[in-house]
Amino acid sequence: MIGSMELWGLSLPWLLVLTLLSWLLLWPSRRLLARLGLYRWVWHPALFDAGLFVLLLWGVSVLSARIVS
Repeated sequence: MIGSMELWGLSLPWLLVLTLLSWLLLWPSRRLLARLGLYRWVWHPALFDAGLFVLLLWGVSVLSARIVS
């Protein structure tokens, strides 16, 4: 996960790229969970969303590590 990515001459840290990808995955998953009515069972939706984001970031980083190596 340590490294950088070049984008139009701009060096971006790899963790920033993974974070943006995780955020892009979080947005539709939140909408899907809200449409299914899951948030009725969640005590604190903001904490649930933060935990979901951390899990997505972990999953994206594991996938990227497997693809790169």
